[in-house]
Amino acid sequence: MLSLSALVAGCGGPSDGAPAVTAATSTEVTVPVSAVTTTVLDPGAEPRSVVRLVPEAGVQQGVVLTTRSEVFQRVGDDPQQDFSTPELTLPLSATVEQAVSDENPSTVVDITVGSATSPDETLGSALADAEGSGAGLTIGPTGAISALRLEPTPDAANIARSAIEQAFYQAVYRIVSFPEEAVGVGAVWEIHQQVMSAGITLDQVGTATLVERDDDRITVDVKVEQTPRESTWVLPNGQGRLDIEQYTMAGEGSMTIDASLPLPVGGELTVRGDQTYVEPDGGTRLSQSQVDRVGWNTPEQ
Repeated sequence: MLSLSALVAGCGGPSDGAPAVTAATSTEVTVPVSAVTTTVLDPGAEPRSVVRLVPEAGVQQGVVLTTRSEVFQRVGDDPQQDFSTPELTLPLSATVEQAVSDENPSTVVDITVGSATSPDETLGSALADAEGSGAGLTIGPTGAISALRLEPTPDAANIARSAIEQAFYQAVYRIVSFPEEAVGVGAVWEIHQQVMSAGITLDQVGTATLVERDDDRITVDVKVEQTPRESTWVLPNGQGRLDIEQYTMAGEGSMTIDASLPLPVGGELTVRGDQTYVEPDGGTRLSQSQVDRVGWNTPEQ
């Protein structure tokens, strides 16, 4: 019989789109981000126009990214275990290194992590040596991210590297993309993307509503729902598989974007759900509840 107890520690804290996080062995790692497609359900009111996020080369932006993931698991009748990731606050300094042009279809953004903080004592003390870590994004004119680059500082401890990497993974799969078609206030569109969560392939559908537009500043409400593509979870390291008995993961929030800047200027999105996995013979169950939060904030100058 498969030992679920031996698996729990390795399966806590799934991260959207992320491979298993290990200590970096080179100065920079580039991670592809799965493709995004959009479908307009309602074009909204007139006047309508195509939203293009095309900041100019050299544009700089300061923004704060905050993430947290709460994960609680129970195997059979065993006591519940907490595999949550502590809240992490990352001050980010972003610079547009390459703007969209006839030769370049995407914006390339370089990001430097400032003095990160966490209320968790262990993580908080480890973050000091991670200051100055780098990241980067390749972003299309619709706002869809196609690649994430990560470059931790050489002295960063594994716990700090892992937390920062997970924060970026979580953030890039919660970014709002816009349709190619012209839209106005009240427009509604779906954002389709395939994501990985703890080795499970999910179809993620975001339903976005354009609630306000003031020149380059755009506010969008978004609802997110994830559903597994398969009915089984193939476990890592050849440890077998579990049947997915129940899987819910959904949430909502809002995001404010400035089309002249590379990153969101504000907003928060919370996604939560419950999952139950069972051994194929109907034996032991693994139950999990999860809450993921991503927030963006522009500090006052």
